[in-house]
Amino acid sequence: MSGQFQSRLVESMVLSAVVACAIELIIVFLAAALRDYLQSTRGRENVVLRLLEMDTLMMLLYVISAVGIFSFIFFKRIGGSIRYLGRISAAMQNISEGDLNTTVDVKGDDEITAMADNLNKMVEELRMLMDREREAERTKNELITNVAHDLRTPLTSIIGYLELLSVNTQLPEETRKRYTDIAFAKSKRLQQLIEDLFGFTKLGGGKIAMKIGNVDIVRLLSQLLEEFYPSFHARNLSYELESNVPAKVISADGNLLARLFDNLINNAIKYGADGKKVIIGIRAEEDVVTVTVKNYGYVIPPDELPQIFQRFYRVEHARTSSTGGTGLGLAIAKNIVDMHGGTIGVTSDLNGTVFTVRLHTRLSADRENFTLPGEKRNGRTRTARMNRN
Repeated sequence: MSGQFQSRLVESMVLSAVVACAIELIIVFLAAALRDYLQSTRGRENVVLRLLEMDTLMMLLYVISAVGIFSFIFFKRIGGSIRYLGRISAAMQNISEGDLNTTVDVKGDDEITAMADNLNKMVEELRMLMDREREAERTKNELITNVAHDLRTPLTSIIGYLELLSVNTQLPEETRKRYTDIAFAKSKRLQQLIEDLFGFTKLGGGKIAMKIGNVDIVRLLSQLLEEFYPSFHARNLSYELESNVPAKVISADGNLLARLFDNLINNAIKYGADGKKVIIGIRAEEDVVTVTVKNYGYVIPPDELPQIFQRFYRVEHARTSSTGGTGLGLAIAKNIVDMHGGTIGVTSDLNGTVFTVRLHTRLSADRENFTLPGEKRNGRTRTARMNRN
């Protein structure tokens, strides 16, 4: 497409010049013939003959006529392109005034056509940016609402029980211990909510730089399951770790992977308690490791599966004081998988809810220095908490 309009312009100029010259030759020939005819029939007193014999005037007329013929033919050939440019200019004016519904019909195959096509793409991208901005505004409002709700609930309980302990100094020791335990549990819940929110803000805002090391993913998941044993026991859940290899070392940020699987296992414990079992599967191949986290609890409706990794999203059935969080756990998990260049998906039916994570065993060089867009470096790299070999 490059240069086609220029070629067409040159072609139009050459053709217009050739046609103008041909017509001009005809005019000159006819003028000479007319002059000879008048000289032989009318004599020297004829006005037209006198004009034809004025060489300077006739030369000027020839030049003016040649320019006029050339201009007429040239603009006749490129008039469509000029009008097309006018429509593009008018569209740009409308867009500059805020009308993002303006589009230009794409015709032809030259640079002007490319300009119209790029203008349409720009308008579409602007519309998408506006939609994302509106979505960001809506999400911000949801954040305020959700965080206010989720932080207020445990905070209200903490204040209530502490007030009971403060006012009723003669409470039995057993009751005081029970109230203290409840306030402590609610404080831990409040801490977890704040950490989830803070963690997602750092991930989403590009505050974390990856530190790549060798991580034995089988050992990592085994240790995480041991750490979650009290939670499994409290929910009357059993768990299994199934792996096709005894060990598998991959290149990853151990700290981020630990958080990723922390969130997935914690999610399985919260929402899979009815199924009484959680199964962690590892399938290691040469280039890819696939990890599945399966529970047999609540079945996620099919229409809600596409939104499950969106921030602040929660299945309404699961939004209770005992399980509902900020809705950031799975969004954090997806962010971490994206940072490692992997994929994460979910299926849910009567056979169980399965989260599937696929990670490359070796990260490319550009991933090793990967940071999220918009990162503002502070000169430090966060050290991995779990770099397990």
